[in-house]
Amino acid sequence: MGLFSFFKDKGKKLLGGGNDDEAIKNEIENSFDGEPVQGLVVSVEDGVVTLAGLASDNATREKVILIAGNVEGVESVNADQLITAQTVAETNERDFPEPRFYTIKDGDTLWAIAQEYYNDGNKYTQIVEANLEVIKDADKIYAGQTIRVPELA
Repeated sequence: MGLFSFFKDKGKKLLGGGNDDEAIKNEIENSFDGEPVQGLVVSVEDGVVTLAGLASDNATREKVILIAGNVEGVESVNADQLITAQTVAETNERDFPEPRFYTIKDGDTLWAIAQEYYNDGNKYTQIVEANLEVIKDADKIYAGQTIRVPELA
């Protein structure tokens, strides 16, 4: 699956200041230490962000999708061409495990989300750790923001 939906009227304000492709690409690259995606290409057209490149692993791929999708004005992200080195090495195909994304609603807390998915609110820190590039402050999440909910190890 390579098309992910987001709330178009929610998110970080990056678009409309000139080169939207470059604005989202810079946001992705500046959210990581090092290069998250080799050969990253970003295209923005009519609320759809298309991503291409080689991500180091699936978690990085998912974070890149979320960073691009959590931008005001973006309604979907097409990640069909965003592949991982692991997937290429193991299967030489573009099949990815289904990511578990959650869109935050009014009144949600990371504690409550951890309680719902893990039956333990104390595990909210695992959600924060899986979303460091998306959640800059655990106390500042907003309705409409989409995050990863990782499987417990």
